[in-house]
Amino acid sequence: MRSAKLNRSLTACLLAGVAVLAAWAAPALAQAQRSFSAIDLPELLLMGEPDPSLHKAQAIVNGDIITDTDIDQRLGLVIAANAGRIDETERQRLRLQIIRNLIDEKLQLQEATENDIRIPEAEVARSFERIAQNFKRTPDGFEEYLKTSGSSGSSLKAQIRAELAWSRVLRRKVEPMVNVGDDEVQQVIDKLNAAKGKDEYHVGEIFLSATPETIDAVMEDAARITGQIRGGASFIAYARQFSEASTAGLGGDLGWVRSEQLNEAVAPAVAALQPGEITDPIPVSGGVAIMSMLERRQVLAADPTLALLSLKQLTIPLKPDTTEAEARQKVAEIQTLTRTMGGCGGVETVARQVGGDVATNDAIRMKDLPAPLQTIMGQLSIGEATPAFGSAEEGLRVLVLCGRDDSQVEATAPNFDQIYAQMNDERVNMRARRYLRDLRRDAVVDYR
Repeated sequence: MRSAKLNRSLTACLLAGVAVLAAWAAPALAQAQRSFSAIDLPELLLMGEPDPSLHKAQAIVNGDIITDTDIDQRLGLVIAANAGRIDETERQRLRLQIIRNLIDEKLQLQEATENDIRIPEAEVARSFERIAQNFKRTPDGFEEYLKTSGSSGSSLKAQIRAELAWSRVLRRKVEPMVNVGDDEVQQVIDKLNAAKGKDEYHVGEIFLSATPETIDAVMEDAARITGQIRGGASFIAYARQFSEASTAGLGGDLGWVRSEQLNEAVAPAVAALQPGEITDPIPVSGGVAIMSMLERRQVLAADPTLALLSLKQLTIPLKPDTTEAEARQKVAEIQTLTRTMGGCGGVETVARQVGGDVATNDAIRMKDLPAPLQTIMGQLSIGEATPAFGSAEEGLRVLVLCGRDDSQVEATAPNFDQIYAQMNDERVNMRARRYLRDLRRDAVVDYR
C-alpha cells in the first residue's frame, strides 16, 4: 500500500513538473514563432533544375571516386568527336565501356603516384592545345566547344594526364625490362629489302584486351565500335577513348608498316583493305584488334602521291538558269579548246574565249588532291588538261599540268633506330597489358 501511494505521489510530482516546464517554455516558443514569421524573406526562385545524379559516385577505385559527371563528360568527348552521330542505345553501351576506362585511368594514376610521378600542368596544357588545333580551335574556343557538347576541358585534361602518367610509369618500370637484339632488327631489315616493290600500309589500330573468359563480350563490343565507325563515326575518337594500345594517344596511328611487321592474324586482313576502310574485329593474342587503312604504297618504291605539281586552274562561271544540256555543251566546248591550246601557255587564251579566270598553283602535292583527280593527274603529260568538273553553283573548272617534280617521291627504308623503336614499343605494350591486368586484379573496386 505504501509503495502504491509513493508511486502515485511521484507521478503527480512529475506531471506537475512537466506542467511547470511547459508553462515556462510557452512564452519562449511563441516569441520564436513570432520572430520567424516576422523575417521578411523574398520569394525564392530556383535558377536551375536539381540534378540528383551530379557528383553521385558510380564506382570507388581503391578509395578514388568516379562520379556520374565524370562518365557523362567523358561520353560527351566521344559524342563531340562524332558530331553527335551516336544513337541512345549505343550511348548506354558506351557508358559501360567508359566506366571501365575510367577505372583503368584511376589505377594508372594511382600507380604513377606510388612511383612519385607527377605530370606538370604545363605539359597537360600543351597536349590540350595540340588537340584543340586538330579541331581548328584555340584552347579557349575548344573549352567552350566541349561545354556545348556536354563535356568539359577538365575531363579531357584528366584523360591526357592519365595517358602521360602511365607512359612515364612504363618508361620507368617496364622499358628497362625489355630487350631487342641487334640481330632481330637486322632480320627485319633483310625482310624489308627482300620485299622491295611489295605493298606497305599506313594504318591505325584499336586494341581491346580480353581473356578467354571475356573474349566473346569483347568481340561484341568491338563489333559495335566497327559498326559505328562504318556508319560515319571517327576512328580516331574511338581509338583515343577505348584503345588499350600505346597508340591511343595518337588516335591509333601506327604509322607505315609492312606485312612482315604486323601480327600474323592481322596482316592478311590489312592487306585486303583500301584507304578509308577498316577491318572486322580480329582476335589476336591478348585481345581483339580493329585496323584501319589510311594510305598504302609500295615498299622502297617511288610514291607518286608525293610528287609536287605545278598547275593552272581555269574557272568558268555558269549562269544560274543554265540547263543541263547547256552545261554539257559548255563542257564539250572547253574540252575541245583545251586539247588544242598548245600547253600551259595557251590557258589564258582559252580563258578569254570562254569567259573564265586563271589561277596558278606552283606547289600542290599530288596526295592533297581529291582521289579521283589524283588518278587523272597521274595519267597526264605536261601541258595536258583534266576534263571539266564542277557544279552549277560553283561553275566549271579545269586543271592544266604545267610541271611535275618527282625528286621527293623515292621512298627510303626505315633505319635501324626506327625499326628498333617499333619492336621495342610492341614488347612494351605487351608487358603494359600484363601490368594493368595485375593492377585490376589487386584493386578494390566498389560499384554503386
